[in-house]
Amino acid sequence: MEMKRNQGRGFAVVLGVCVLALAASACGGSPEQPEQGQSMQATDAQGAPIFQVDPFWPKPLPNRWSMQQVTGLGVDSMDHIWFLNRAAAAEGDEIGGGGNPPRIDCCVKGPDVVELDQEGNVVNAWGGPEHHPGWPTALQTVIADDEGFVWVGGTAAQDSILKFTRDGEFVWDFGHRPPEGADLSENNQQTDWFVNKGRFQIDLVDREIYIINLKRLLVFDMDTGAFKRGWGGHGMPLAEITNDPIPPYEWTGAPPPEEKNFVPDLHFVEISKDRLVYIGERGQNRIEVFTTGGEWLKDFSVAPNTPSRGPDCGGLRNTKMPPCGTTYKLAISRDPEQKYLYVADGTNNRVWILDRQSGETLGSFGGNGRYAGQLHWVNAIGMDSMGNIYTGEVEQAKRIQKFAAVMAGTQ
Repeated sequence: MEMKRNQGRGFAVVLGVCVLALAASACGGSPEQPEQGQSMQATDAQGAPIFQVDPFWPKPLPNRWSMQQVTGLGVDSMDHIWFLNRAAAAEGDEIGGGGNPPRIDCCVKGPDVVELDQEGNVVNAWGGPEHHPGWPTALQTVIADDEGFVWVGGTAAQDSILKFTRDGEFVWDFGHRPPEGADLSENNQQTDWFVNKGRFQIDLVDREIYIINLKRLLVFDMDTGAFKRGWGGHGMPLAEITNDPIPPYEWTGAPPPEEKNFVPDLHFVEISKDRLVYIGERGQNRIEVFTTGGEWLKDFSVAPNTPSRGPDCGGLRNTKMPPCGTTYKLAISRDPEQKYLYVADGTNNRVWILDRQSGETLGSFGGNGRYAGQLHWVNAIGMDSMGNIYTGEVEQAKRIQKFAAVMAGTQ
């Protein structure tokens, strides 16, 4: 079932204005003055921006569609929110209403790709195994670019990256799938085909696709799919990356041991306006920062004392143990200077707020739970042009939330 954009959109509720750089008084200087007609976001005593959950956003999905795992989320140039509604772990009472007659009143499986307006209404929805023969089986990322296209990728061996129009018309398949019978063991030097292409980023400036894979970042032409360059942890050449597993460590409450290689799982790649590349390593509680050419610049640690790999960690297949690592997904703030990094941490179930230049952690919001404003396995994050943050949760939380930017003088 598909939903096209001929439905009424309503008027967007403007809950804030563009987030400006915070008062420099937090660093010992004078406050920066906002432009006329703009407001400054409120901050706490540590200089962290303040957000407040909107418990009534989004509106219920139409057509008895169930809300499922939100593995990917992005905000487009229209401030519309796109998310993946992955139903791979749907419970029977969540999609048991599809029979004739329906077994229960609610609900049915909905489309995999959903577009919301600022009021939280569904204005477009499509996607699923019946939508395209190459539809990803392990959905991970959705990106709506500024040219009117939507990119969807998955992490299973035969999944790739597919390009569609906003209405779901197929445009292009990135490909690079492994041939039948191929040896799928780790090979960080292989670039013509590879598995796990689902975590990626689009760079319209240089027209490139950035893909994090195994212990490396690979860059391809976004129009032809041709390989261009790649690098490993701290900028090491592909030829020097180890194909052996990064060993676990005995967690004693301290950060993980130093490691030059990228430490899987790599979970995000983001590019700032000033052309810096941020790569998140869940297995190391670390963000590495590079130029677009692969020159390593610095590392940031995020809640570094959290277990990041080894016997103290579990996952969806080991529900008796909590998950690992802290750097699940990243949103870079939308103010002109992009002053902040917002890191979704699905282990501590918080969104950490970092100063982008220093990497200092200024604060956080969230906390484990299923009430409004709490988080449980947060795995997706995005920000609109007004400074509002959107989060998506997997495992059994299965929801999307909006955290509105609180403006100074409105508290």
